[in-house]
Amino acid sequence: MTKKMLISALVFGVLFAGVVGTADAQNKRTGTSAAPELLIPVGARYLAMGSASLANATGVEAIHFNPAGLGLLKNSAEGMFSSMSYIADISVSYGAIGASFGDFGILGLSIKSLSFGDIPLTTNDDPENRSGRNFSPTYVTVGVTYARPLTDAISVGITTKLITEQIDRVSASGVAFDFGVQYSGLVNVKGLHLGVAVKNIGPGMKFDGSGLYRAAVSSDGSRPEQPYKSEAASFDLPSLVEFGLAYTGNFSDEFSYVGSGSFTNNNLYVDEWRFGGELLYGTDQVKLAGRVGGNLLPKVEKEDRIFGITAGVGITYVTTDLELTFDYAFRQVDLFNNNNVFSLKVGF
Repeated sequence: MTKKMLISALVFGVLFAGVVGTADAQNKRTGTSAAPELLIPVGARYLAMGSASLANATGVEAIHFNPAGLGLLKNSAEGMFSSMSYIADISVSYGAIGASFGDFGILGLSIKSLSFGDIPLTTNDDPENRSGRNFSPTYVTVGVTYARPLTDAISVGITTKLITEQIDRVSASGVAFDFGVQYSGLVNVKGLHLGVAVKNIGPGMKFDGSGLYRAAVSSDGSRPEQPYKSEAASFDLPSLVEFGLAYTGNFSDEFSYVGSGSFTNNNLYVDEWRFGGELLYGTDQVKLAGRVGGNLLPKVEKEDRIFGITAGVGITYVTTDLELTFDYAFRQVDLFNNNNVFSLKVGF
């Protein structure tokens, strides 16, 4: 039964890979995707490991990387908040909660929002912003995740995401779906994990609103100047197909380690390889972790790569009724300030 479930899950992933697209279609529409915020990683722990933890991510932090990992929630309930200083003075805030409902499975709720700060409002009549008016774009993604373990080795999950974007007087909304599978004990090797995920599957998005109206004179007839609406184009979501492997082991009772790697096929970008590792020292009450990661983009020239190596640390304090974790991650960035991520997670 276990093998049949695994085969079905893998076939499911391959079928969706065909829907998303092939590598031949890559790099022809780079930079044209809708909702690029869907690709911004969240949470310090797995970002510090190069965002390569598709196969071993667990709990509410796994929702972004592989929703199946929520099915491996260790606590009855878990919540986390994360803040990232992104590029170009953009900050990313992320919050998620998850709770186990027995045999039914595990439900999670996540919210990601981007803050751009105040931007001077310029128009054709006021190109220098003499009015002193400002606006601030609003980008918010809300996700609902359902996950559950099918067996001791297999966990599956699905996330439904509602995407909203607003820039002054125009806005866009959309819906996307993530599907994921995790399998532990691959080929009967203890500690070897496999992950498959298909992300951001959904219809295209386009902007609409009063900000698209322009005053113009028709070229036909003698009508006076009147408002005309510009029809915005529709853009595809940045759909992904990802495969990952991870291995977890122990040096001793106190020291353990994780090594992970993943492959990402993006319908609107090039293939990407990610890798990362984690070294943990733990006692019954305190756990310390050090992490490092990186990525490879074989089809992208070195001078065109924005993000570089990642690294981070974490500490967990465990009591009888509470598990408190603080994580920090650093990501090297070219042309902009480096990313800094802070996460706080509480398990009950």
